[in-house]
Amino acid sequence: MAYADYIIMVSRSLRAMKETHKEIKTTAKTTGLEVNVNKTKLLIQSRRNPRQTREINMEGDGIEIVEDFIYLGSKFHKDGEENHEITRRIKLANNAYFLLLSDIRSKDIHRSIKTKIYKTMIRLVLYYGCEGLTLNKKEESVINSFKRKILRRIYGPIKENGIWRIRYNKELYKLYKEPEISVTIKLKRLQWAGHVQRMDEECIPKKTLYSTTGSRRRAVKPRTRWTGAAEDAKK
Repeated sequence: MAYADYIIMVSRSLRAMKETHKEIKTTAKTTGLEVNVNKTKLLIQSRRNPRQTREINMEGDGIEIVEDFIYLGSKFHKDGEENHEITRRIKLANNAYFLLLSDIRSKDIHRSIKTKIYKTMIRLVLYYGCEGLTLNKKEESVINSFKRKILRRIYGPIKENGIWRIRYNKELYKLYKEPEISVTIKLKRLQWAGHVQRMDEECIPKKTLYSTTGSRRRAVKPRTRWTGAAEDAKK
């Protein structure tokens, strides 16, 4: 029996999720497929604290309830916040940086080569999936600080009045001559927005862009929406 992998089910209620799960199992059997229960996970995103159970029964299958999971390289968390994915991206990029640290430290490699190493093997790890992120000021600061840490390692300290010191931010940007990572992420988000706009009206990404949840927002200051963040990138 063949198994069907990477099936994403999105529902507004647990009852609707069970109905969808039943429909998928029925349809899969008619085509000779079977849903792999061991790989099937349930993620409940809610402002309220759902009941603390480890699994839930769906059509006789015990489905594990998880706090987060990774799909297509991006992390989804039960609270729906993006800071978990941003922290994970920085950590993965930092791991790539330490793997290449010996090359970046080497005095036999020119700065221009080190910069290319950073752009092709470290920065791309940080950029992955960034088109769907909306950054607040704190997250922008953390990401930009990570970039400056690597640039300071590449360009090294500077000697001033007989004393060695690290380079100031403006000195790094004068040498690097490219915008902040947060600015580049906004531009990539705007590029993706244009791509979605050119899609047909029936395409799921375009429907998702203009759909609303129909629920009330929390009393606290709401997080910037994806569409609003894309408009800010135009300015």
